[in-house]
Amino acid sequence: MKNVMTAGAALLLTTSMAQAVGLDRSGQPVGIIFEEGNYAEFSFGYVMPEVTGDAIELGALGQPSGSIGDVAEDYTQFGLGYKADLNEQWSFAIIVDEPYGADIDYPSDTPGLLQPTAAELNAIALTGLARYKIDDTFSVHGGIRAQRIDADITLPSTATTVELEDSLAFGYAIGGAYERPDIALRVALTYFSEIEHEFDATVSGVVESETKVTTPQAVNLDFQTGIAADTLLFGSVRWAEYSVVKVQPTPLPVSITDIEDGYTYTLGVGRRFSDVFSASVSATYDTEGEDDLVSPLAPKNGSYSIGLGGQYKVDDNITVSGGIRYVVIGDARPELDTPLGIDTAIAEMEDNTAIAIGFKVGYSF
Repeated sequence: MKNVMTAGAALLLTTSMAQAVGLDRSGQPVGIIFEEGNYAEFSFGYVMPEVTGDAIELGALGQPSGSIGDVAEDYTQFGLGYKADLNEQWSFAIIVDEPYGADIDYPSDTPGLLQPTAAELNAIALTGLARYKIDDTFSVHGGIRAQRIDADITLPSTATTVELEDSLAFGYAIGGAYERPDIALRVALTYFSEIEHEFDATVSGVVESETKVTTPQAVNLDFQTGIAADTLLFGSVRWAEYSVVKVQPTPLPVSITDIEDGYTYTLGVGRRFSDVFSASVSATYDTEGEDDLVSPLAPKNGSYSIGLGGQYKVDDNITVSGGIRYVVIGDARPELDTPLGIDTAIAEMEDNTAIAIGFKVGYSF
């Protein structure tokens, strides 16, 4: 059952974040803390979204109609993890992940008010996590999370640029788990605190005062259970409070971001076919917003996807996993950014998709 879980939940949940709620990328995984014995892993993913659409003709605002080329750039994801047992009750893990991200750049021939719109957000986090096994059934885990973020944004129509320089801030994670090893059952709940960053912001080349931005609190519910010999059912629910993410450097009158809270649901089945090979299939759904009006900096409204993964056990110590995920991105209508004081749809982004591929190498010792 262990090999099935590695191929299913760990790999596919990582690559499933190709298009996820809010600005999510990694989904903040903590599954490594439940690995048996001492263990290390490296994962890498490559995501290829294609987001195109059409500008809506708005004569009163001077915008012509016309097609909009691909605005979403390809991007990579990586992760590192190390877990060790201190004794029969205590263990710890160190996790490196990329929790958030954005790579949007509207082509130079984009008609009307959406030119020049762009957003690049980079984030990396280091989590130190400890776990205490109360008994064979119950355990608790928690730790400190360090998070570094920077961003560059160009707003539509006005060409206002916002640069948020590197910020390092800290939060925490805490949770617990219930397990039944005899049926491969595990239910784990983890809470991630919001983290407040203080950025030095530059607006259109002018250095402004310090800007505070809060990254969202989130809750992950992960589960797995055996349903037949060599067969595992697994899934997760993630909630993230993105409504707290407000970016409003001086002199902008309002936040340039307006992201709704959301949920991500994943359900999958893993199967071990031999002592060395297992595979899994999973489906993921990211909830839509209250309406399809969105920021041009995040031109999507929910998504659903399906993924396939496989794992090969090279020897007693090394496992290699690979997976692919196909994502259908929800239709959306970008609107004029709120700093302009107008709430009008200026484009329609429809029939868009993404493909994500990834691999992971795990080493037990």
